[in-house]
Amino acid sequence: MESNKLKIFNDPIYGFIRIPNTLVFDLIAHPYFQRLRRISQMGLSYLVYPGAHHTRFHHALGSMHLMQQALQVLRFKGVEITKEEEHGLLGAILLHDIGHGPFSHAMENSIVEGVHHEHISLLFMEELNSRFNGSLTLAIQIFKGEYPKQFLNQLVSSQLDMDRMDYLRRDSFYTGVAEGNISSERLLTMLTVVDGNLVVEEKGIYSVEKFLMARRFMYWQVYLHKTGIIAEQLLIRILKRAKVLLKKGVELDCRGPLLFFMTNKITKDNFDATVLEKFSKLDDIDVLAAIKLWQYHDDFVLSRLCQMVINRKLLKIKLKNKPIDITVFKGHFEVVKTKYRLSDEEAGYFVFTGKIENQAYDADRQNINILRKSGKITDVAKASDQLNLEALSKTVVKHYICYPKDSL
Repeated sequence: MESNKLKIFNDPIYGFIRIPNTLVFDLIAHPYFQRLRRISQMGLSYLVYPGAHHTRFHHALGSMHLMQQALQVLRFKGVEITKEEEHGLLGAILLHDIGHGPFSHAMENSIVEGVHHEHISLLFMEELNSRFNGSLTLAIQIFKGEYPKQFLNQLVSSQLDMDRMDYLRRDSFYTGVAEGNISSERLLTMLTVVDGNLVVEEKGIYSVEKFLMARRFMYWQVYLHKTGIIAEQLLIRILKRAKVLLKKGVELDCRGPLLFFMTNKITKDNFDATVLEKFSKLDDIDVLAAIKLWQYHDDFVLSRLCQMVINRKLLKIKLKNKPIDITVFKGHFEVVKTKYRLSDEEAGYFVFTGKIENQAYDADRQNINILRKSGKITDVAKASDQLNLEALSKTVVKHYICYPKDSL
């Protein structure tokens, strides 16, 4: 019975989100998608913002809801979108983040080697497409940007897409950082299509400005918060250390899909159907359970790193506008190395440098265009009377050094 599948979800941000068709229902019900309930949207950010425990599952549904609203607005304005294209759009946005692994960005640098979640999302979509008799073919074309109607891809992936609109509002809500709260309804109402591309009507320019400013605030206050950075770096180092120990034949309590990724070098080239199936069984719980066990391990480096994350006794982190002075780095490095009688390699887990970048608006990549009343199309940074949008287009780079506060 089809009627059983047209259910609704109660979302704390948008209220009721309805499932528009049976394909969407079946995709949500699939174990690949249900895994997203066990993948945190914001990794270890809950160590900074205690409310940030929402999941990728929440976000995917929210993005789909915004896509339904965008479709309604565009059709009302006379933009032709067929029923097939609608199904393709909803499939693409629903599955756009399905390739995220545990603690996503940390995973891309440790569990797998340089395999980005977008690539894994595409592999999942292709596998689901074969299981659902080709019903995701159009969704995949839109996701890859290969469909002739460019604005459909721009709704899924651009600088003003449903993905960003949802995560800014959702992450702002769960962290309590009010500056990130955008008016998605207002932005959606201002969308239209000109020459096959997504544009914003001139009267929506201030909403776009607020959206870009909110993005900048959220990056500095939330996504690139220094405590969040150090927690993610510790997680990367925990997984790298575990890999090193397993390679040396050291016994480590690790099993199932996590053991597979810890003992195999997985790159883009060997990420096949077997690896995908293993990956689909991996979530935050596997990693957290391992960290809880490894905090008692005999290896000094592994146990200390795990204790730091479990007990939130993190390293000290200092941000600078210029690269870290090598003598400062060496000073901290030698103190730790001598105090704990560590090798250079071992000390490197506790004293290290890095850099972070933030660019709220990239004018060179799928820019946000404003439709003037005269019919002229202008880039938002030029159309805005606020000088700060020009500033937002510049990449801000900050350098950091991490080292123990007093003792490990």
